[in-house]
Amino acid sequence: MTLKPELIEELKILSLYNLESHQEGIKVHDSATPDSISAAKRLFDKGLLSQHDGGYLTDLGIEAAEHTQAALTILTSR
Repeated sequence: MTLKPELIEELKILSLYNLESHQEGIKVHDSATPDSISAAKRLFDKGLLSQHDGGYLTDLGIEAAEHTQAALTILTSR
């Protein structure tokens, strides 16, 4: 599996979520990079986010964010 730039941007968005509180969402503003805006829209279209510009994680989004953040923790620990 190749890590395309689009997938990396989606992983970046998922890594922004605070998994300690599912009541805390994010907002990808119009001033964000076009890549971030597109990534949020794709995650919404995939059913991982509640809004096209971020919002809250869906149940599937929570699972994806948990896996994403766990992988990042493993890969960045020494």
